[in-house]
Amino acid sequence: MNLKDKIKQRAAQIHEEIRSIRHHLHQNPELSFQEHETQQFVEEQLKQIGISEVQRIADTGLVAYIRGTDNGKTIALRADMDALPIQEVPGRPYGSKNPGVMHACGHDVHTTSLLGAAKLLNETRGEWSGTIKLLFQPGEEKMPGGATLMIRDGAIKGAHSIIGQHVMPLLPVGTVGFRSGLYMASADEIHMTVKGKGGHGAMPQFNIDPVLITAHILTSLQQIVSRNASPIIPSVLSFGKVIANGATNVIPNEVKLEGTFRTLDEAWRAEALEKIKKMAEGIAESMGGYCEVNIVHGYPFLKNDERLSADAKTWAIDYLGADKVHDLDIWMAAEDFSYYSQEMPACFYRLGVRNEAKGITSSVHTPNFDIDEDALLIGAGLMAWLALKELGN
Repeated sequence: MNLKDKIKQRAAQIHEEIRSIRHHLHQNPELSFQEHETQQFVEEQLKQIGISEVQRIADTGLVAYIRGTDNGKTIALRADMDALPIQEVPGRPYGSKNPGVMHACGHDVHTTSLLGAAKLLNETRGEWSGTIKLLFQPGEEKMPGGATLMIRDGAIKGAHSIIGQHVMPLLPVGTVGFRSGLYMASADEIHMTVKGKGGHGAMPQFNIDPVLITAHILTSLQQIVSRNASPIIPSVLSFGKVIANGATNVIPNEVKLEGTFRTLDEAWRAEALEKIKKMAEGIAESMGGYCEVNIVHGYPFLKNDERLSADAKTWAIDYLGADKVHDLDIWMAAEDFSYYSQEMPACFYRLGVRNEAKGITSSVHTPNFDIDEDALLIGAGLMAWLALKELGN
């Protein structure tokens, strides 16, 4: 039996085992940078697999090593471990036991898949050459992003390239998706406080209305994208929170706004953020008010290495069949895997988890999110196969 068929067969044999791991992780979610019990559990699982070379890193992260028959080159496989502050819908036998905390973004799936891949790779280590680093990363959901801490502490030192996967509820179970080149956006948070002079709504002549100023700012800022951005550079400017704590007849002293700016070009990113700040401040000043602007810089854009991603797609077709491998569009969400992609050749691909017949269709970051657990077969097996092919086996 060749190595590919051995990986596929063994992935099917351990399916129930890795399902139970996923259930444990899903029942015991921990928020970003608080993954102490998760870290302990993953470390124990690695040792049960027979992987003894395990290092705690980035406080609640782990790096483990699987070494083949000779040194060869080194590659990294990454999974994130943190959960979100979301209350899961009740009634699931494997539902979260931690009130208000849920694996609503599939990080339990990512961690389970990497543990499954680790088992497959460790069992076959006498049949391939090279070294594989397993990165179990904390804090993807919260800035500055656990990837920055992993890189800081040397997690990718010596690695030639890195591969990661993420669940995608838009893709049917049994399929995966790839994109070469620019894939995901940078993400910055914009916090504004528009200050004026509050008073009675019936006497606006005595007030400086921050609500009206805010309305002008919100409308005008959209021209940053529509009239300043190059049409060939994807850009998104959205405000999702506006608080004007007045009343029907009370003009407040201030209004607070929160939003996000996303793009796929670092030079334009810096220019746009400066334009947003100057425009908001200028509009407020011209109307007699004042605007405080605080921009929190988030993750950079994610660029998949052209060579690695094209190869990974070819290897996935070989493993799954052409009908199971899809091309992805640019996605304006953000991921701290982008930090790895800024440092080394990287491939971040998508794992299909959708099953309409079973009612599994909810998006990530929702209380209803779930997966068809048949996805774990591919989550573990394909990742192991991609690692072996990238090592040259």
